[in-house]
Amino acid sequence: MSSAKALHEPPHDCALCPRLHDFIAGWRDREPDWHNGPVPIFTPKAGDDAVRLLIVGLAPGLRGANRTGRPFTGDYAGDLLYDTLLRFGFARGRYAARPDDGLELVDTAIINAVRCVPPENKPVGAEINTCRTHFFAPALARFPSLRAIVTLGLIAHQSTVRALGGRVAAHPFSHGGRQEIAGLTLFSSYHCSRYNTNTGRLTEAMFVDVFGAVERFVANSE
Repeated sequence: MSSAKALHEPPHDCALCPRLHDFIAGWRDREPDWHNGPVPIFTPKAGDDAVRLLIVGLAPGLRGANRTGRPFTGDYAGDLLYDTLLRFGFARGRYAARPDDGLELVDTAIINAVRCVPPENKPVGAEINTCRTHFFAPALARFPSLRAIVTLGLIAHQSTVRALGGRVAAHPFSHGGRQEIAGLTLFSSYHCSRYNTNTGRLTEAMFVDVFGAVERFVANSE
């Protein structure tokens, strides 16, 4: 890893958030073969300069990214997200829910607002703020060609707005929303979690519609 990239990646035993650190330490004892650490940004092989779209999730799932070490890999949210990215050309290959499945992103990167898995999938405000200050906000500077960001869920959206220097009240979250901030276009969607799809809050068609709008925007901004 280059020194520039290392600035935006937490150490594997990051202890800035004691509650998250202790939670992961417990899972390392229980599942020593899992990743069990901050999940790094998933970037395309073409490198950071190629990234025009950034997808922001909330935090790693316990048996998803926390287990596999790749964002949205190994749980239902990943099934829906990666199928949609493949559909619109933001990824290529085949998603098989493993970090070695050969799936590649195309001009796209994926990051979580909170890099470590939280108990019950619920980070607290101090943890969100700490990860944004130390890792999320600085990471945005990695991508000089960035044009659009998709935020998945309220917390990811609010943390992104703050990372870009905006006011949450001026950039409220709404599914299918589109806003301009800091020279970027911000798209928002309900999180693609199993809970949201099972309850009908988010349908596959609703999710696809968001990424259809993203695809048209990115194509027209070349």
